[in-house]
Amino acid sequence: MYLFLKSCILFLTVVTTCISQTTNDIQHALDAVYPALVRIHVVSENGGGGRMQKNRGSGSGSIIHEDGYVLTNHHVAGRATRITVRLADRQECRATLVGTDPLSDLAILKIDRNDLRDPASKLPVARFGDSDSLKVGDVVLAMGSPAGLSQSVTKGVVANTEMIAPGGGGLSLDGEVVGELVRWIGHDAVIFPGNSGGPLVNLKGEIIGVNEVGIGSIGGAIPSNLAKNIADILIKEGQVKRSSIGLAVQPLLKTDKSASGILVAGTIADSPAAKAGLQAGDLITQVNDKSIPAARAPEDIPLFNRIILESPISSALQLIGSRAGKEMKWTVTTEAREPMQPREKELLHWGITARDFTKLQAKQQHRDNNNAAIIQSIRAGGPTAAAKPAPVAGDLIVKVNDTPIKNLADLEKITAEITKDATEPVLTLVTYERDGDSYLTIIKVGPEENDADAAIARKAWMGVSTQVISLELAEALGIPGQKGMRVTRVYPDSNAEKTGIKNGDLLLKLDGEIINASRPEDADVFSEAIRQMSATAEVTLELKRDKELLTIKVPLERAPTGNSELEEYLSETLEFQARDIGAEDRAKVRDENAKTGVLISSVTNAGWAALAGLQNNDILQKINGQTITSIAELKTNIEKINQAKPSHITFFVRRGITTRMIELEPTW
Repeated sequence: MYLFLKSCILFLTVVTTCISQTTNDIQHALDAVYPALVRIHVVSENGGGGRMQKNRGSGSGSIIHEDGYVLTNHHVAGRATRITVRLADRQECRATLVGTDPLSDLAILKIDRNDLRDPASKLPVARFGDSDSLKVGDVVLAMGSPAGLSQSVTKGVVANTEMIAPGGGGLSLDGEVVGELVRWIGHDAVIFPGNSGGPLVNLKGEIIGVNEVGIGSIGGAIPSNLAKNIADILIKEGQVKRSSIGLAVQPLLKTDKSASGILVAGTIADSPAAKAGLQAGDLITQVNDKSIPAARAPEDIPLFNRIILESPISSALQLIGSRAGKEMKWTVTTEAREPMQPREKELLHWGITARDFTKLQAKQQHRDNNNAAIIQSIRAGGPTAAAKPAPVAGDLIVKVNDTPIKNLADLEKITAEITKDATEPVLTLVTYERDGDSYLTIIKVGPEENDADAAIARKAWMGVSTQVISLELAEALGIPGQKGMRVTRVYPDSNAEKTGIKNGDLLLKLDGEIINASRPEDADVFSEAIRQMSATAEVTLELKRDKELLTIKVPLERAPTGNSELEEYLSETLEFQARDIGAEDRAKVRDENAKTGVLISSVTNAGWAALAGLQNNDILQKINGQTITSIAELKTNIEKINQAKPSHITFFVRRGITTRMIELEPTW
């Protein structure tokens, strides 16, 4: 019994010691990395509906350099137009995108030191560890800001050191399949959206991965050795330049007993691999002095891809292998690898977003060259959508008027020439291609047309809104069979108000004639009768107010400008539209404070104004403290802002019975 108790005590002592040691290790790791952990908030742009739409997002990152460089994911910040980071000590700073790499899903940001409380202070830095030394079962910590919340840490173990997505694919980012290069570190430390870009840390307090995905209960992190290499290149050059030979590979066939090598699945026409004579079915066993282990599964393919991708551009590669059992050698000269999806841009005057057309896309469409700009999305009702015939997404713009279009830069240049000093749309002859067929169309490129070219002639008006006295309503009011109109609104400052007309008055006769209205379809009888008169005339109304019959003379006046006729102003940069406040608007509000300013008539979805919280029907009354009383003042103010390009713009708006300050932060 004594020996048993002694054994139990010894066991508990060992367990307690292990737990204490693990706790100490975790604390050490936290002390080493946690201060360098940052929360990232971004405004990013993605094309859709003929425009670049703005979206908010958040993620995580680590400060990896004393100069303030932050490592995160491309899918967190690679499309960002505005970035702020929040440090572990709760300082908030602006940051810029230094470089980004969709294929590895990594990006580098740089903190603006001017936003630090002490710009000369030393920033905390996290150090990289060796991801190749990781083993299944090693304890790891996932740090980040899940769902944009404050920094957090979760604990787990390494589940897999060479994990890929099912089928050998992975995330598709800007046309790049991350799984072609990256084999994740799989782990079960809990991660959520927002953890992306945060570090995976070993118990030594070193970054051994960059968290990227969650698949079920397993997280996937980009190995630190790959991440450190990409980060160094992005900091130095701002982009990662890679090689390509136009070769597709796959694992060996199950019946292939080769001890080494990878199978050629095919080559791209006219590519370096095709020119060197490589064919589908060939076996590659060596590249220069690097032997290729037997590729038995999709997990083995990124290793071969990395050899090719990281080779210097325009370098000669010596490939050794076999074809149908016969030894083969090939000399392949690498070429620069194109982005799978070049940057998308908005062409406002066309109502489209477009990209450069790549050489690979040209080959896929059996074109001799890639001289074109490819339409990505089209704005409904915009200039391109209104053309006949109308181009669609995927069509290639190859010529504008007589100017050939080789790329998106050409299209932007000729657009600037066409629209320079234009005050109305310019009829433009456009040649575009679809599925190999060539089409001509006319597109009105430039400022949108003003539909209200001429004001509607002002007709007579009496300053009231009315409803029909239906047979049922007459019965309920105790005047069965009576025809006429009931006043539902008296417009402020109108002649009707000045002469004593009140809401609820029953208008029975107009200039001695019965107002012949008793059905819903008679709703315009009274207003139409007024419109047929002279705007300088005076009418006599016989009306009933409660039980009293009254006769009132009302001078008519010219109808005020209707809301549909008021001048509107579209701020293309801030992405909202506004108009003057009309008589109809003023009649609907009693608060005098809500009758000055301009009315927001439209806010572009996912635009800068929408992102800041501006809404339809807000009354904009001040911009950066300056009072706005008309569309003319708004236009002048926005034009000054467009020239100054401030980072922050403050709107003071009235919304219903409340007011608020709205801060816009456009990227110029």
